[in-house]
Amino acid sequence: MDESSEVQSLDFDWDRPRRRGFTEAVYCEGKSPDQLREVARQIRDASTDSSLAFLFTRADAPRAAALKEILPDAFHDEQAQFLSWPALPPPVTGTRVVVACAGTSDWKVAREAELTASYMGRETQLIADVGVAGLHRLLSHQETLREAGAIVVVAGMDGALPSVVAGLVEVPVIAVPTSVGYGAAFEGLAALLTMMNSCAAGVAVVNIDNGYGAGVLAAQITSG
Repeated sequence: MDESSEVQSLDFDWDRPRRRGFTEAVYCEGKSPDQLREVARQIRDASTDSSLAFLFTRADAPRAAALKEILPDAFHDEQAQFLSWPALPPPVTGTRVVVACAGTSDWKVAREAELTASYMGRETQLIADVGVAGLHRLLSHQETLREAGAIVVVAGMDGALPSVVAGLVEVPVIAVPTSVGYGAAFEGLAALLTMMNSCAAGVAVVNIDNGYGAGVLAAQITSG
């Protein structure tokens, strides 16, 4: 069976918006450009609700180009490897999601989280370079953090930032470990374990580099 026939049998979860309030996202890594073209065609041809945003994650340059062939008006963020169709986010509802990342090296994952929450209808704000090595930078954003409905904290290396943030605010903190760091960071495992062992209450942890999962959870928390 060739790639095209495999994709044509795809059973897209069209009932998910009714069940969960948002569409099924397409994880692009591991899919060929031809497979993604076929997925995009199915979405384009079957979608009847222009208010629904279809998200594509982990789309590197060749995969993004393939998707844009079928959905030329899609929004594409090259750094986050993120696409959305339609291009514009839905109207803002709920409370604001703040995304804070420790360093510029964590930006890709933080941006994925921010865009995911935005395309789920939340107002978002991204604060960069507020890692624990420069704590004064984080403290200068205390008012913004305390006004959020939920905070996504993205960090690699020692992974300490979520605990610090959670000690300053009363809202839920979603911690995202990244695969950033030298050898003993074990591609994010050290940060993951630190975050799971946080001594600050109210910290939930998603998988390594999972900006999409953090964005979804933050959007759900702030939906009220």
